[in-house]
Amino acid sequence: MPRERIYARIKRGLDVVVAALLLVLLSPVIGLVALAVRLQMGTPVVFRQKRPGLHGQPFELLKFRSMIDAFDAEGRLRSDAERLTPLGRWLRATSLDELPQLWNVLRGDMSLVGPRPLLMDYLPLYSESQARRHDVRPGVTGLAQVKGRNLIDWREKFELDIWYVDHLSFLLDLRILGLTVIKVLRRDGIDAGGGTTMPRFEGTSPVRKGEGR
Repeated sequence: MPRERIYARIKRGLDVVVAALLLVLLSPVIGLVALAVRLQMGTPVVFRQKRPGLHGQPFELLKFRSMIDAFDAEGRLRSDAERLTPLGRWLRATSLDELPQLWNVLRGDMSLVGPRPLLMDYLPLYSESQARRHDVRPGVTGLAQVKGRNLIDWREKFELDIWYVDHLSFLLDLRILGLTVIKVLRRDGIDAGGGTTMPRFEGTSPVRKGEGR
């Protein structure tokens, strides 16, 4: 059996142990963030959205809410930049908005490390090669996140995702987790060229802003 396949089986057990431990250790932080979101933005505290998981199967991704519901005079939802609150911006900069995804890891929807789960709308837009990013569970963090996050384009992101799938190993995951801590502390790569999120993936021409982070 190839080394990658053996590690893929071990990886799930490691995810469960580490996610459970982090949920316990970080429970005070999670509670304080939830309270802050509730007081500033109201309910719901947790943002939920369908995302593609292993083999493209949908699951409900969890994140702390970072934007308010704000509409223009014609009843249309305002842009992400207009709806993002100061607290939400800080949560994204520190990646604290991602903490609820530890529950996704515990449930088996996600892994600690893997390609980030994007939007369901993107599934029919992927090339055959790009679709291979779904051969593993999506991750709370991933190679593309530590190599540039929102500052690299979609082509580079997908190339890094596929490279990760092809070189899956314990040491690679450990390296990505270590680099993630450094990235979070430095707050590197949060902003996509002056915006709040990556431009929306349109196949070959990403042009719109969205919640695809």
